[in-house]
Amino acid sequence: MAGRALEPAYVLHARPYRESSLLLELLTAAHGRVGVVARGARRPRSPLRGLLRPFQPLLAAWSGRGELRTLAAAEPAGPPHALTGRALVAGLHLNALACVALAREDPHPELFAAYGGALAGLTCGDDLDTPLRRFELALLEALGYAPLLARDRDGHPVEPGSLYHYEPERGPARAHGAPGQGVRLHGATLLALARGTPLAGRARAEARALLRLLLEHHLGARQRRVRTLLEAVARPLAAGADREET
Repeated sequence: MAGRALEPAYVLHARPYRESSLLLELLTAAHGRVGVVARGARRPRSPLRGLLRPFQPLLAAWSGRGELRTLAAAEPAGPPHALTGRALVAGLHLNALACVALAREDPHPELFAAYGGALAGLTCGDDLDTPLRRFELALLEALGYAPLLARDRDGHPVEPGSLYHYEPERGPARAHGAPGQGVRLHGATLLALARGTPLAGRARAEARALLRLLLEHHLGARQRRVRTLLEAVARPLAAGADREET
């Protein structure tokens, strides 16, 4: 059980609970995904009002046992990541993916760090593909599904100028003839993913197709839940934006 010591956390998802509380899914550094209830957080004079939102770095503590804990304290650990437009949608995708793919109380400190890095990347630049793909790869690795990228299925180094056919269970192989199941992409794209270097040009579309294939293969029905959760979260945000415009 977690004690009352504050630890780094982010809110992945929040929804109203009873008259004045919130149900939260937190991503934490030391305890992984944790479900908590923030009692009274929606009251007008609550110090937590406006704080427990996605993309806000937090220091949080909770108490209790079972699937749902009670938030004991929370404070900002830095300024929020101000995501708007396409970057906001990308950030919500990260949150939905983490909510659906990660089991509760299964810590992955390296994935927590990758999540913070992805938010920073979405905040600072126009290149949304690179931070998204980096996090998706880190998630697959945390789940035990790290894909072959720098070598082909026979163990040979991937060549940047060659075209490859990628199957989730087998990895990349030199492309010959008509494509079968899987995706085709260039060796340069595989190497960019392996090295974490920025994606540009055709590599963005190829990397997007590859990670979509891998996530759907390894997450199965859970990947469909990502889309459902993303739509549920995005709908009230869009409604709020409409109210602000009027």
